[in-house]
Amino acid sequence: MKKIILLSCLYLAVWNTPAGQNVAAAQDNGFGAGVMVGAPTGISMKLWQSRTTALDGAIAWSFGKASELQFNVDYVIHNFGVIKVEKGSLPFYYGIGARVQAGSDASFGVRIPLGLDYLFEHDPLDVFFEIAPILQIAPSTEFDLDGTIGVRFFFGQM
Repeated sequence: MKKIILLSCLYLAVWNTPAGQNVAAAQDNGFGAGVMVGAPTGISMKLWQSRTTALDGAIAWSFGKASELQFNVDYVIHNFGVIKVEKGSLPFYYGIGARVQAGSDASFGVRIPLGLDYLFEHDPLDVFFEIAPILQIAPSTEFDLDGTIGVRFFFGQM
């Protein structure tokens, strides 16, 4: 399973890179992967759809009430005008997505991610902080909260 995920990520990175371009040219386009720590802790991925929108996902381990493998995918919108910085950029982002926890207490919920994403000026890296209120829908209805910090390396351009 790990090999399939890794090969899929590498395929997306290469497939999204036009011929002759530097594969590590920017972090506000293309595909990025990295690590995140918090609740949950694991692998974070981001695929830019435009200059302000992206698909953001994770495969991670949740250390909540029941330790379980967690998958989430979010559609996020970046607002670059909220916080100004001298170098790079620091957009505020928000969106909507889904979370699935697999294990003995499997569950499904709707996420509302809110975060800050520092994009370095010349390096293909970003550093992010995110909180995500979650409305768990199945098997029962309850509220939860994810909170993570992380870093990703970007492999290509759109």
